[in-house]
Order: sequence, then structure tokens, then C-alpha cells
Amino acid sequence: QVQLVESGGGLVQPGGSLRLSCAASGSIFSFDSMGWYRQAPGKRRELVASITKGGSTNYADFVKGRFTISRDNAKNTVSVEMNSLKPEDTAVYYCYVRPGNFQPVYWGQGTQVTVSS
Repeated sequence: QVQLVESGGGLVQPGGSLRLSCAASGSIFSFDSMGWYRQAPGKRRELVASITKGGSTNYADFVKGRFTISRDNAKNTVSVEMNSLKPEDTAVYYCYVRPGNFQPVYWGQGTQVTVSS
């Protein structure tokens, strides 16, 4: 019902920046919540940032002040600008969308972000 296509991952040096984007398509055209999770090897998937349809944002403490999430409701896209990247930000980043409360969450395929010198 919903397909998510992510882009923007890659290799960056510590202190560098990356922008991840995610485009949603399919039979659902509105999403209460959109955002990003990440999963590092051997660790659980964790929330990075989320944004509601109205623009309210929520950030994990470990990215506050460094990452900025945004969305385009007309295009059903969500992006995260990641600055001052650290080696510990290395992970697979997953986009998600949730149409509404008590509705299933849809996930992207994941995009690798590697922060290394």
C-alpha cells in the first residue's frame, strides 16, 4: 500500500554533513507521522527524529542540535539534514511513515551512513 524510497546515505568524514531523503508513494496519501530510525550493528533500532503533519518535531537526545528533520506534505517526502556527524552516528537509517494512530507503520529499505576518516 505504501512504498518508501530513501536516498542520500554514504561515507562522510567526522564533522561532515549528509542529507537523507525519503519519498512515499502508493494508495495512502496522508501521514500523521514521518521520520527516521537507525540501527547500528549489534544494537536495537532507535528513533532519530520524527515530525507530524502539523510540523511538530521530536529528536533523540543524541542528535539534538545537529540534525534537522523536515517534510513536504504535498510531496509526501521527509528529509533529515545531518550535521557535525560523529563515528557513532554510523548506522543503517530507516525512513518510516505512519498514516494515523493504530495504523501500521511502513518502513523504507534502509540506507547506510558511515562516518569515518
